[in-house]
Amino acid sequence: MKPDRIVPAILLGALMILPRLDGAQPNVLLITADDLRPELGCYGSVAKTPHLDAIAARGTTFTRAYCQQAVCNPSRSSMLTGLRPGTLGLYVNGTHFRELKPEVTTLPLWFKEHGYTTRCTGKLFHNWHTKEKGDPRSWSAPEFLHYANHGDDTPQISGPLPENHAKHTEGLRKYGSVGMCECYDVPDEAYFDGRVAAEAVRILPELKKNGPFFLALGFWKPHAPFNAPKKYWDLYDRAQLPALNPAWPANAPKIASHQSTEILGPADQQKQPNAEQIAEMRHGYFAGISYMDAQIGKVIAAMKGQGLLENTIIVFWGDHGYHLGEHGLWAKTSNFELDARVPLIITAPQAGQQGVQTAALVEMIDLFPTLNALCGLPATPGLEGRSLLPVLDNPAVTVKPAAFTQHPRPAYPDRTPTKQPTHMGYSVRTAKWRYTEWRHWQTGEIESRELYDHTSDQPELENVIGHPPDRVALEEAENLLHAQFPLPK
Repeated sequence: MKPDRIVPAILLGALMILPRLDGAQPNVLLITADDLRPELGCYGSVAKTPHLDAIAARGTTFTRAYCQQAVCNPSRSSMLTGLRPGTLGLYVNGTHFRELKPEVTTLPLWFKEHGYTTRCTGKLFHNWHTKEKGDPRSWSAPEFLHYANHGDDTPQISGPLPENHAKHTEGLRKYGSVGMCECYDVPDEAYFDGRVAAEAVRILPELKKNGPFFLALGFWKPHAPFNAPKKYWDLYDRAQLPALNPAWPANAPKIASHQSTEILGPADQQKQPNAEQIAEMRHGYFAGISYMDAQIGKVIAAMKGQGLLENTIIVFWGDHGYHLGEHGLWAKTSNFELDARVPLIITAPQAGQQGVQTAALVEMIDLFPTLNALCGLPATPGLEGRSLLPVLDNPAVTVKPAAFTQHPRPAYPDRTPTKQPTHMGYSVRTAKWRYTEWRHWQTGEIESRELYDHTSDQPELENVIGHPPDRVALEEAENLLHAQFPLPK
């Protein structure tokens, strides 16, 4: 079967329910990473991630998975409700999804309503601004460490802090109360993610007794600040990390950029980092990935010890990608591939294939219907994604022709006086192209366009919209984008 073949709807429907393993309802372990682009060993990265690589060896790794908006709250809310940001009306970090859709059903709530014990340890919903409520209706017990701010993740140890081995921090802004780069020789549990894993291990025996369960692990890394324990920094020689090309794409419109304020600070106060600082931040990002991977390994080992792995579906996903100086950008909030593309691994005992990769185009809104199908739950009304079961059975199959991402300008419109965007960038990723339109928020008029050729070795270093190599493919991409995001009549 050709990789670009789309499964017909009638066949898709026939595959919507897989047999349960040994007649038992499968458990679900949903693992979320924050700000992680696909820098994992199983994706060919130099990142040292043995535990996630082991999960990939038992499941399906999706090499072309995309978030619906490259910033935490809209992306997570979209995945966890199975609805696109436009359907939710949510494009910012500072608004809880229930303020806009009070009765919307979330993924864990659906499982809870169908007999599962649902628990959350760590950051799943973007809850730092809603300490009092989180989303209690989704869970069978209160969430653990779901409420915090990354800038408060200071090392918690007894006694004085050891030496900070990050040596090039002068001039870098602080991230809340934390230095942008910190390298202390401290235990894993000194930081949020070590405590998230420890709590998950603690509650596993309880979950085993009350199964089936849906356990969500929300890791805070590799999100800034770059402050993993020293032993994870020591895994890397920064001279061997990938070389940085900071070039802005030729002919790309200015609106596609942003001011990288999360890392560089307010635009009117920014001081560009020097080469040593850039290298240190990039090093710290990889250290954070390995730190997170080690915490996942602790949970998987505990599950194996409890005899839970054989009947547990594992989903690992990242909420969006990240820039580390590429395109001259830092952090997220663009429609470029580095922000839109995310890691996704699904390990399901019932799946027909294991230890495989697929190039099928998928979106994060596809996870809700996929987990429903894998667990034999009824379809949730109104979901906008599609089940990925056909891909799990055959990695050469795909269930959709494109993936869509969007992001407003300004990048954080809730921080402006109007609280509204001036523009929205709508982007479609096909098998070979990324096509983006920047439209005026009020009129819908297209003001700028981008086209990137992903068949080339350096696909997003030149906007070729002015001289498209394949006008038929461009027209197909335009039609796909306009079908999903119609132009005003």
